[in-house]
Amino acid sequence: MAFDIDMIKAVYAGMSEKITAARQVVNKPLTLSEKILYSHLWDGKAKNAFQRGKSYVDFAPDRVAMQDATAQMALLQFMQAGKDQAAVPSTVHCDHLILAKEGAKEDLRSSLTASGEVFNFLESVSNKYGIGFWKPGAGIIHQVVLENYAFPGGMMIGTDSHTVNAGGLGMVAIGVGGADAVDVMAGMPWELKFPKLIGVKLTGKLNGWTSAKDVILKVAGILTVKGGTGSIVEYFGPGAQSLSATGKGTICNMGAEIGATTSTFGYDDAMERYLRSTDRNDVADAANEVREHLTGDDEVYSNPEQYFDQVIEIDLSTLEPHVNGPFTPDRATPISELKAEAEKNGWPTKVEWGLIGSCTNSSYEDLSRASSIAKQAVEKGLKTKSEFGINPGSEQVRFTADRDGLLKIFEDLDATIFTNACGPCIGQWSRTGADKGEKNTIVHSFNRNFSKRADGNPNTHAFVTSPEMVAAIAISGDLGFNPLTDTLTNEKGEQVKLDPPFGAELPEEGFAVEDNGYQAPAKDGSTVEVKVAPDSKRLQLLEGFDAWDGQNITGAKLLIKALGKCTTDHISMAGPWLRFRGHLDNISDNCLIGAVNAFNEETNKVKSQITGQYDAVPATQRAYKAKGIPTIVVGDHNYGEGSSREHAAMEPRHLGVKAVLVKSFARIHETNLKKQGMLGLTFADEGDYDKIQEDDTFNFLDLKEFAPEKPITIEVVHADGSKDVIKTNHTYNDTQIEWFKAGSALNKIKEEAKARG
Repeated sequence: MAFDIDMIKAVYAGMSEKITAARQVVNKPLTLSEKILYSHLWDGKAKNAFQRGKSYVDFAPDRVAMQDATAQMALLQFMQAGKDQAAVPSTVHCDHLILAKEGAKEDLRSSLTASGEVFNFLESVSNKYGIGFWKPGAGIIHQVVLENYAFPGGMMIGTDSHTVNAGGLGMVAIGVGGADAVDVMAGMPWELKFPKLIGVKLTGKLNGWTSAKDVILKVAGILTVKGGTGSIVEYFGPGAQSLSATGKGTICNMGAEIGATTSTFGYDDAMERYLRSTDRNDVADAANEVREHLTGDDEVYSNPEQYFDQVIEIDLSTLEPHVNGPFTPDRATPISELKAEAEKNGWPTKVEWGLIGSCTNSSYEDLSRASSIAKQAVEKGLKTKSEFGINPGSEQVRFTADRDGLLKIFEDLDATIFTNACGPCIGQWSRTGADKGEKNTIVHSFNRNFSKRADGNPNTHAFVTSPEMVAAIAISGDLGFNPLTDTLTNEKGEQVKLDPPFGAELPEEGFAVEDNGYQAPAKDGSTVEVKVAPDSKRLQLLEGFDAWDGQNITGAKLLIKALGKCTTDHISMAGPWLRFRGHLDNISDNCLIGAVNAFNEETNKVKSQITGQYDAVPATQRAYKAKGIPTIVVGDHNYGEGSSREHAAMEPRHLGVKAVLVKSFARIHETNLKKQGMLGLTFADEGDYDKIQEDDTFNFLDLKEFAPEKPITIEVVHADGSKDVIKTNHTYNDTQIEWFKAGSALNKIKEEAKARG
C-alpha cells in the first residue's frame, strides 16, 4: 500500500481535463514535461500558453521532501509561518549528518550521539506539523523517495538539488531552497520560470560494461555544468524504455550537474515493475488507467526537433563507459582514453579509494552489478589494491542485499560497509590522512567531484563513474585500467580478465525489510513542544531580516571578487560545517571561505577597506556589518553551481552583504538569493567584471526605481577617484521585488498572514 494514495488518485482524476485544456491553449502536441507542468498549475486549468524561459508561473506541487541538513533551516522558517500543519504531504530524511569512518554500526551510533540534538529537533517539529520522519539509518532521501513516494506524472519539490532523482519514476521533481519548501508547506503557490525543454533521444540498448550512469556522464560532457540551466531534460525513445527505473533515476539524479531544472522519463513497463516490487500495486494500477497522459505525445517523439528547444541523440548500443573528472563532473572521458588523459595531465594513477553509493547509485541493481565484479575478483584470486567502501541507499536495499548475499561478497573483498547514508559523497567522511593534503586519486559512483568535496583535501583527484567501474578500478588500483581490454595478475601470477558485469534489475525474491525507519507524525500535534536551547551551538531560532529602507545603496565595499568556479561548496562548505546547518550565525563563519580571491588567487583571504589588512572573509564581513557598511560580492559564470544549499544565500544576507553581481547564476542559487531578500544581479556587459578592483566602492544609482526588466545602474568608484558606470540586469518579477522590499519572502508571508488576521 502506497503512502498518500488518495492524493495520487486525485492528481490522476484531474489530469485528463487539465491536459485537454493545456493542449487547446498551446495548440500543439505536448511533451511529458508540459503535461505535468500544465496539470499542476496553481489556478487549475490552463487559460493561456506560457513562454518557455520567460513566463513566471505559479504551481501546486504534490509533496515536499527535506533532508536533515537542509530541513533544519526549512523548518525553522516554517515555524515562523504561523501554520498548524504542513499543507501537502511532506517528509524529513536523516541521511546527511552521519559520518563515515569505521563502518555502519559504529558510525550510526557515533552520529546519534554527535547530532542527537538535531535529530530530536527534526523529529519533534515533524511530529508537531504532520510531517513524516525517516530516522537516521533509514536511507538516503532520494532512494527512499523513489521507493516510497515518487509516482508517474506527479510534481514534487525537495530541499536538495538531487530531488530530481524522482524523475526515474516519471515525476517533475525539482530541488529548491528551504524558503520554497515553506511556501508549499504553508499552502501557498510555488513560483518557477517556465522551463525550456531539452529532448534526449535514446536508441539501442546498453550492453557489456556500459550502464545508465554512462548516459548522464556522456550528456554532462555534451552540455557542461551549465548547459541545462533553466531547462527540463526529457528522455525518450526505445533506449529509454530499455532502462530500469533505478537506472532512469541515476540519469535524472545527475541532471543537477548540468544545471537542469529537472529531468524525467515517460511511464513505461520498467516503472510499473518497480512500483509493484516496492509494494505499490495501487499506484501502478492507478497509473495504468491514465497511461496515455504519463508520457509525451507520439507526435512529439516522432518529430522532436519541432517540440524541444534542443535535441540530443545517444545510441546506447555504442556508448562507451565513461569516467568524469577530476574536479568537475562534466569533464567526460571514455574509458579507452583515460590512461592517455591521465598521463597527459599528470593525474595520479594510483587509486587510493573506490567508493560505491550516494543517492545517484545505491539501488539494489547497482549493488548487484558491482557485486558481480567483486565476486569474480574473489573467484579469480584477485584482491583490491585500493580501499573499498559501500553505502547502501536505504535500509530496504541493505536488508535485501544482505539477505541475498551481496554484502557478503563485498566483505570477502575487504570492503567496508558504511551506513545507509550520504557519507563521503557530501564530505561526511573521516578519511585517514586527508589532512596531510597529499596529491591522490579516488574513484566513486557519486554525482559531484568538486575540489575538497569528499574529504576536504584540495589535492584529491576525484573521478565519477558507475558502480561496476568503481569496483573494477578499485580491484586494479590503477586509474588507467580498462576492464574491457586489460588483464590483471592474480595471486598465482596468472593473467585474468574480468567479465562484463551482470545483475538483477529487481531482487528475484522481492524486497524485504524488518524496520524501514519510518515514523508517522502525531494525528494532533498541537500539544507537541519544540525546544531549542538558547545556548545551543547547533540550533538557533530565526529572526526576520530587515526590510529594505527604500533608498539607493551607497558606499558599498567589495567583500570579494571570486575567480572562476564558485559553487555552493565554495560559498558554504559541507563536511564538518554540516553540524551548524541549524545555527545561522555559527555556520556563517564558513561564508565564502572556499571562494578564490581574484586579486591574490588565495582562499579565505580578502582585503578589508576598514584596516587595509587581509583577513578571513567572514571576519572581514562581520567588521563591515558592525560599522554598518554595506558590501557586495562579485562572481564569474554559473555562480552558485551545485546543491540547493540556501545557506549559501542566507549567510551573506545574515552578515550584511547587500548584492551579488556575477556573469551568470545557477538557477537554484539565484532563486535562493531572491527568497532571502538579496539582490542577485548580472553584468549587462560581462567585460565589466574585469573593471572591478580590490578597493572599489559601489553606489546604486536607480535602485529606488527597481522594476521588472529594468536594468540597475551602479557607479563603481575606484581608489584613485576614477569611476566606471556599469549596467546590470536582473530577472526579478513584481512578486520577487516585493520579497526584496519586505526583506525576504518569509517576511512577506508573515505580512500577508498578519493582514488576514
